[in-house]
Amino acid sequence: MTSLDHELNRERTFHDTCRAALTRMVEGADAQVVTGEDVSASGADAESLGFHLRGYAKQLGEEPESPLFFGRLDLADGRSHHIGRRRISEHPAEPPLVIDWRAPVSRAFYQASAHDPQGVAVRRRFGWAPWSKGASEDLTGLEDEPLVSAAQGPAAVSHILAGEIERPRVGPMRDIAATIQPEQDTLVRAELTRSVCVQGAPGTGKTAVGLHRAAYLLYTHPQRLVRSGLLILGPNRTFLSYIAEVLPALGEGGVRQSTVDDELARHPVRALDTPAAAAVKHGAPMAAVLHRALYGRVSAPTASLAVPNGSYTWRVPLDELERIVDEVLTEAPPYAVGRERVRTRAVRVLQLQAERRAGPPDNEWLRRMGRARPVSAFVDSVWPTVRPEEIVAEVLTAADDPGLTEDERRAIRWAKPPRSFKSAKWSAADLVLIDEVAGLVERPAGYGHVVVDEAQDLSPMQCRAIARRVDFGSVTVLGDLAQGTTPWAARSWPELLAHLGKVTAAVVPLTKGFRVPAVIVELANRLLGALDVDVPPGLSMRTDGELAVREVRDLAAATVEAVRAALTREGSVGVIADEAQVPALREALAAAGIEGFAGGVGGDPALAGGASRVSVLPAALAKGLEYDHVVAVEPAAIVGAEPRGLHRLYVVLTRAVSRLDVLHCRPLPAEMLADSGCGPSSSRGTARR
Repeated sequence: MTSLDHELNRERTFHDTCRAALTRMVEGADAQVVTGEDVSASGADAESLGFHLRGYAKQLGEEPESPLFFGRLDLADGRSHHIGRRRISEHPAEPPLVIDWRAPVSRAFYQASAHDPQGVAVRRRFGWAPWSKGASEDLTGLEDEPLVSAAQGPAAVSHILAGEIERPRVGPMRDIAATIQPEQDTLVRAELTRSVCVQGAPGTGKTAVGLHRAAYLLYTHPQRLVRSGLLILGPNRTFLSYIAEVLPALGEGGVRQSTVDDELARHPVRALDTPAAAAVKHGAPMAAVLHRALYGRVSAPTASLAVPNGSYTWRVPLDELERIVDEVLTEAPPYAVGRERVRTRAVRVLQLQAERRAGPPDNEWLRRMGRARPVSAFVDSVWPTVRPEEIVAEVLTAADDPGLTEDERRAIRWAKPPRSFKSAKWSAADLVLIDEVAGLVERPAGYGHVVVDEAQDLSPMQCRAIARRVDFGSVTVLGDLAQGTTPWAARSWPELLAHLGKVTAAVVPLTKGFRVPAVIVELANRLLGALDVDVPPGLSMRTDGELAVREVRDLAAATVEAVRAALTREGSVGVIADEAQVPALREALAAAGIEGFAGGVGGDPALAGGASRVSVLPAALAKGLEYDHVVAVEPAAIVGAEPRGLHRLYVVLTRAVSRLDVLHCRPLPAEMLADSGCGPSSSRGTARR
């Protein structure tokens, strides 16, 4: 038996020990729930602990089965630590068998190098056979990287690391705990109080960084974030389906994952805006328009206040009431708070009069004065109650605010105003406006941390909605300005961060990619000069990709041919085209009986797993998704479908993590041909026509 075989057997035995320990952890958590063990405090405490234990047992029981460790650190002082996705121990008081990847000692696994060993003598990585539920784990290899005695030359390439990064992409997004790179790890472990903006080129793992930072913060600040909450915001529900399994795989369940639209869904969307109206409603000036409309309801008092109290009448002169209203307006509180301040200060004047007349009144007297009909009538006259929908309906009916141009007012004005705001049909953009007014009336509950993915597509008004929910917390902003496809997409991060209320957030570029091959990144980079954004070109560490650019006569037939060829390889296949072409392509694949194609609508494009390896989707849904093989159909149609079509094409071209076929009948966009170097070769790592 070789020394390698001996080490593999030792590690397999240790893994069996860890698996048995994890089983006992699950059984132990269940037993504590059943017996109430260690619950000796009050009934409320017992109930709380029981709830915690039930949640912990359920989380352990439902955690996806997978290898329990992916690395090992042999320290210079002789200690050794296995690193995995969660802590595993035989007893809470004993040293763990496996250390959580988020623990401080685990940082050296990601950051140590020959130049800075950080006390690590040897870093070991483990290779596992592709694992499926119901099959036993198979440890197939290991690599040892000496650090203390290593020569100070270029770091050796880890074949296990490269294999894990490049593993075929089938099904939902996986965690990257085993493959986090040093620059990613620095972002993941940023302090909770620090807001970070990641400008990430395609394939740099920015989404994974955001999700792993969320898992790290939940591990490091559990009590604080349980109280204040952590929110993951994605661009659409397809994207949320794609990332849904990452946090549970890292041992963090119950995290709210949502979209901005879902967070603002006070009413069903029953109307559709014109592009011009949507652009105005999403623009920053609408915040001031709504503020003026709301606080325009506040008016100066017109008469003194008289409050009968038995045989005596208390009076507040008009000038005193005017002073109260002016002071509260100057303080600029939320509208509902301001209304109550006016009431409280009017009652305070009455209280001072009562003290001078008969001594301090009791609390019941103060409550009676606050509810007195004349006081309520005064408050209603100067600071009336409002519904956010009422203010928005007023703005869209009149549309006469001087802060908008005549064209902007015409764009948002309702052609047929409803009888009242209660019967209005709201558009998606209207719900953003309603949320703005609701936030002016009363601040919403906030989160301790919010992760915002694909943030470049957020409008100023959507950013303000997020800002209200993280006023006292921090954010992780993830995006790529080059992938901005909405009409209001950001062109600079400082501008967007200002709308989020996080002007001091550091903007950190991630340019080194490990997923998208260099030949594909180089093709996409040709578009950057025409995108009107200042972002560094992406770089790729992979030289194994394939790119084919082919002019064809029949797009549907060529797509069928390309998909058939792709299915001879491992991994998922994404056919991406302009929305108008998608039905015909789906029909062609279904008619051809393509194995691995779900048919119909093509299933959820985020989840091309199981029997369905092929997804056909419109370019508008491709953002954030990855496929091993992408067939990009008719780039000219994708570009021509919308004003920011070149940005959309940039997104489409960068969805492939191994191979990209570009099929076209019409001439390619000129930007794709610049410095193309496309020759006749069909070898790996090159483009071919």
